[in-house]
Amino acid sequence: MTMAMALPMTLPQGLGAMPIADGRCLFRVWAPRVKKLEVHIVAPFDRYVAAEAVAPSGAMVAPSGGAAASAAGAGGYHQVIIEGLAPGARYKLRLDGREERPDPASRLQPEGVHGVSEIVGRDFAWKDSHWRGLPLKDYVIYELHVGTFTNEGTFDAIIGRLDELRELGVTAIELLPIAQFPGTRNWGYDGAHPFAAQHSYGGPLALKRLVDACHARELALVLDVVYNHLGPEGNYLSEFGPYYTSRYKTPWGPAMNFDGPQSDEVRRYFVENALMWIDEFHIDALRVDAVHAIVDHSAQPFLQDLCTAVRQRAERLGRKVFTIAESNLNAPRVLLPSSVGGLGFDAQWSDDFHHSLHALLTGEKVGYYADYGRVADLATVSTTGYLFTGQFSQFRQRRYGAPPNMREGERFVVSVQNHDQVGNRMHGDRLSSLLSFEQLKVSAGALILSPFLPMLFMGEEYGETAPFQYFTSHSDHDLIEAVRKGRHEEFEAFAWQGEAPDPHDEQTFQRSKLNWNLWKLNTNRNPHAHLRALHRELLRLRRELPALSTLDLLLVEPHADEERKTLAFRRSAADGRQEVWIAFNFSDHPREMNPPDGPWCLL
Repeated sequence: MTMAMALPMTLPQGLGAMPIADGRCLFRVWAPRVKKLEVHIVAPFDRYVAAEAVAPSGAMVAPSGGAAASAAGAGGYHQVIIEGLAPGARYKLRLDGREERPDPASRLQPEGVHGVSEIVGRDFAWKDSHWRGLPLKDYVIYELHVGTFTNEGTFDAIIGRLDELRELGVTAIELLPIAQFPGTRNWGYDGAHPFAAQHSYGGPLALKRLVDACHARELALVLDVVYNHLGPEGNYLSEFGPYYTSRYKTPWGPAMNFDGPQSDEVRRYFVENALMWIDEFHIDALRVDAVHAIVDHSAQPFLQDLCTAVRQRAERLGRKVFTIAESNLNAPRVLLPSSVGGLGFDAQWSDDFHHSLHALLTGEKVGYYADYGRVADLATVSTTGYLFTGQFSQFRQRRYGAPPNMREGERFVVSVQNHDQVGNRMHGDRLSSLLSFEQLKVSAGALILSPFLPMLFMGEEYGETAPFQYFTSHSDHDLIEAVRKGRHEEFEAFAWQGEAPDPHDEQTFQRSKLNWNLWKLNTNRNPHAHLRALHRELLRLRRELPALSTLDLLLVEPHADEERKTLAFRRSAADGRQEVWIAFNFSDHPREMNPPDGPWCLL
């Protein structure tokens, strides 16, 4: 027998499978291309039972173990409440009586991107009720890849390293994307299920344990999210609705439909995803991948909607939650508030800082490094956040950028190494294989003593020697070959020598795991331990000295000597009561550099 009942007056917002009271579960799917959508409960029952029922308001309640059908609601939504389902139940969606697919808003894919979806409860014994987040200016970010950060490659394994990172001076952990991807090894940018935390990392409950452990140590957690594309394998969105557009392309595949017909609900899909991470997982900041790859000609673009929604949710929750853009546009509108036509991001990555420092340290002038390499470049970036503000770019063969006209240094996240700049080299070689330890110390000082938000890439603090290479575990042979070919084409502009590592070879992944014992070797001559100690001391000075913790770009006075390859900075505290003078020698020879006259104390 099938029983039908009216929907409750108040239902939870969101998409996917959402447990509600009394062992019932609400399923909500946007699928305007599907006339008849069925929820097939696969487990704990081992059979498929079709249930026929009439439900008012376009939804119904079906008995446990049955398959419940619903008619498309307004705007192409399908909605149904099914009784007798607890977290852990597994299901698929049947489209028009034919294909069975995972839920586009699945919270867990225990059998991978092609398999069943699993209902996940929202109940969790959070211990972070005291936590309200950190001010953005206090962020010292540590970027890590879950799979290679530890031997275990899980969320839970990261917890064992948090105390070391806190002692180092890190205040925020940034995870590379953790949305469900094919197989068990991937950078994360091939995610096919944006709402599902990767099952091989431990899934959603393990992610919540990690966030809770971070907050217990006064560490923020930043999550890298990808809204410009989804991975090619296990991606069934186009069967449900017009999530994609053929009018634009991205370097990684079809572009999302953010400004075409029915794009309102595509926007909602990704905004709901962002709010889920904030509500259900207590995430402190979202780093939004490659916003320059999102083409959106609408008057009120999706990214503006996203930043507004995150800001409003943070205010409602009484927490500090931030949005950080990865953008190579050098466009001030990324950071400008929506009230003046900007996108409204709180901060953005500064490629110009990385490129200026990398070219200066290594002497590389190939690819996009052709535009950089002068001491004056780093001096300019350190007072503006951008180097290119409208000048001609040799690499781009056009004028590039516009002046940001911002004095808040916390609006820019800077790095000397990150997953892209290391992993997108042919061999994934870190600076430790390109520079001496003395040069690594210079890079550490330039990064940490900058007037921006510094970001370390996992292992950078002790000079990790393992590469960080590009790895995948796709199951489709043609896709594997396409990835291999694509990697070779990416390296043509850089003229690197040798053969690129095979992304599909598991050894490429294994080679990329950190060697934590490097800095713990018990020897007085251990350069890795000395380098880590320097990072710790620099972060302490940055934290404790007002002149270094003040991130006002108007209080940064650079002095570059191109001929001698030296650079000095004079930085002041906001109240004018303290100044620091910092000297960098980027040459291969000793240089005498003296601070201005005054009562200086050597730090």
